[in-house]
Amino acid sequence: MSSWPLLSIVTFLPLAGALFIFLLGGSNSEASDRNAKWVALWTTLATFAFAVVIWVQFDPANPGFQMVEDLPWLGGGISYRMGVDGISVLFVVLTAFLMPAAILCSWTSIETRIKSYMICFLVLEALMIGVFCALDLVVFYVFFEGGLIPMFIIIGIWGGKRRVYATYKFFLYTLLGSVLMLIAILYMWTTAGTTDIVKLMAYDFAPEAQTWLWLAFFASFAVKMPMWPVHTWLPDAHVEAPTAGSVILAGILLKMGGYGFLRFSLPMFPLASAEFAPMVFTLSVVAIIYTSLVALAQEDIKKLIAYSSVAHMGFVTMGIFTFNQQGIDGAIFQMVSHGFVSGALFLGVGVIYDRMHTREIAAYGGLVNRMPMYAFAFLVFTMANVGLPGTSGFVGEFLTLAGAFQANTWVAIGAATGVILSAAYALYLYRRVVFGALTKPSLADIQDLNPREIITIAPLIVAAIYFGLQPGPILSVTGPAVQHLIEDMAIAAPKAPVAVSEPVAAPAAPDAAHEAPAAEGHH
Repeated sequence: MSSWPLLSIVTFLPLAGALFIFLLGGSNSEASDRNAKWVALWTTLATFAFAVVIWVQFDPANPGFQMVEDLPWLGGGISYRMGVDGISVLFVVLTAFLMPAAILCSWTSIETRIKSYMICFLVLEALMIGVFCALDLVVFYVFFEGGLIPMFIIIGIWGGKRRVYATYKFFLYTLLGSVLMLIAILYMWTTAGTTDIVKLMAYDFAPEAQTWLWLAFFASFAVKMPMWPVHTWLPDAHVEAPTAGSVILAGILLKMGGYGFLRFSLPMFPLASAEFAPMVFTLSVVAIIYTSLVALAQEDIKKLIAYSSVAHMGFVTMGIFTFNQQGIDGAIFQMVSHGFVSGALFLGVGVIYDRMHTREIAAYGGLVNRMPMYAFAFLVFTMANVGLPGTSGFVGEFLTLAGAFQANTWVAIGAATGVILSAAYALYLYRRVVFGALTKPSLADIQDLNPREIITIAPLIVAAIYFGLQPGPILSVTGPAVQHLIEDMAIAAPKAPVAVSEPVAAPAAPDAAHEAPAAEGHH
């Protein structure tokens, strides 16, 4: 094991890159802008390299926190604590994996204030990685809320025509939920005498307090996910955000809500989690069906993909609150898979938007005739988004549905209808944009993917197919940590009918789900 503070390095390396760009001379010169792009790209690649080192050094058999760093900070039990377990380490890698793609896709499309743009993205990367590494409630809150600021600036300055409206809506929605979470954090600190997340997981809060604390955290995480009916900020933010902003918003920021449920709501408030599980199931199924139907009615490509993200996050919340191995494993897998699949879909929209400067579905048609490579790439991500077997999207959906079937058959049936609807809106989009005759004169000279775009999209295609065929590298990491979480919940909430069910009682599919039960042997 390395003696280096790897988590601090991977968290703050992007800030070092941002500072370097800030110190570059010639604020508006072409050379300065070009240097800023290269510094941002190499910084994100170096951060990804460190993230891979963390993944390689991580011991999947250990369900506890690893690579822990602890330094005194504010006193009163508040310290700078960092650490990762099987639930959080994958999100660190995912964040670092998507950032170079976000920088590359902005290479030519962003023409103003390029240095400021790159600084915003590097600061955002540092704050997002910090969320997944933090082992102290106050440190977590600082990173969690801090991420609002660079994203607010990115959409507000480099966004579309209605960017100011979209940024204020995004900011106010997320801030309102987070204020309630801050009050809950203060209560937990005064009651337990510490903000150490590991100690708080073992602390036994009173049942009445659990209910209110769970609701306060839920307010923040439900908006961040976003769950129905507090999802309305997301389509507006996506439509107005620049391409890279949409990639990071869909790929990482939405996952913070699901991560919050797994890190705080379930282990710290197990009684309240069991009590509110039926409500979460209801909201999840409504989200899956309702937003899929709304997606069918969209005329804007970005808005359609944004609504599909809400539907996919419905599978995640459903899986998390099944309280069994398949459901939670599937929810984490779905979040990781959705990270690169939805990010890639927004990259695909950005490619044609850079050429045509419109996102209207009606403006396209017959692109396969002029852009065969693009048509292939967009097909892979569309199929992964639908959950076609052989893609990463299938594994997550299958496991969450298997978990839901053990917990509540009707919830599983309701969610399964969403699979059919997702195929309907995704294939409808693909047919109208890619297939058909090339009749529109404006598309006659459209160019296929250039080398930079191929380099940006190719790793995402590999990830979507590789993890669809071989989910083991993800499930073997999450398995022991998830089983540990389920066992702790079963002890803390013995009266919850779902929490004490056997984590892997149902027969698992031989290809996709065999890793989840296998993980039991590690514990």
